[in-house]
Amino acid sequence: MLELSVATYNIHKGFSQFNRRFVLYELRQRLRELDADIVFLQEVLGANSHSALHGVADLARSQHEFLAHEKWPYHAYGKNSVYESGHHGNAILSRYPILNWGNLDISAHRFESRGVLHCELALPQGNSLHCLCVHLGLFKHGRNLQFGALVELIRQAIPKDAPLIIAGDFNDWNNHARHSLANELDLREVFESGSGSLARSFPVSFPLLRLDRIYVRGLSVKNSAVHAQHPWNKISDHAALSASLSLP
Repeated sequence: MLELSVATYNIHKGFSQFNRRFVLYELRQRLRELDADIVFLQEVLGANSHSALHGVADLARSQHEFLAHEKWPYHAYGKNSVYESGHHGNAILSRYPILNWGNLDISAHRFESRGVLHCELALPQGNSLHCLCVHLGLFKHGRNLQFGALVELIRQAIPKDAPLIIAGDFNDWNNHARHSLANELDLREVFESGSGSLARSFPVSFPLLRLDRIYVRGLSVKNSAVHAQHPWNKISDHAALSASLSLP
């Protein structure tokens, strides 16, 4: 049996809530303390011409490379939103080799660029683990289209017997994912399977909304945790989520 620890975090482009402080160094320290095997990140700056203004002149490497440095040897970044000063998207950091990866554009309209980053990881037992990092749209109609795109991607690209993790910021105010993902694809959300309800993750100062999720298939859930207390409430506007899993 293989034990796996995972985490998901919307890092808000390296800024604290309300953009008051640039907190990328602190964020890296907190993630290292969490010590997850696989980290799913959203709102990651892949390039930013203004990075030097925040005292991180070396960020030509991009935020995910900065965060992964000397801790997670394997990582992938999916560019979603492009603008004059740079671009941002999703990233996966991993202790396990990434065999293949791709980024699927699931934008529902031109005003909101969204994507799903798909990585296939090589596990020590010789198995492969499929990981999807997502950040869905703010509007219900667009999210429904994106749920459909996710279902299609999983059915076409991932074998039914392959272990699978989908994690990220779903912006799913009314839990439509329960039908669109969980029921159709035999996925379990780690907090629902443990406590019976999704984790409250936004806003981090007083978490009320259940926006961030970790769905699994072919893995057992040992425990899960929400990281919203000090010092986590001083970085990003979302709480981080983590879970301990096992692969039979």
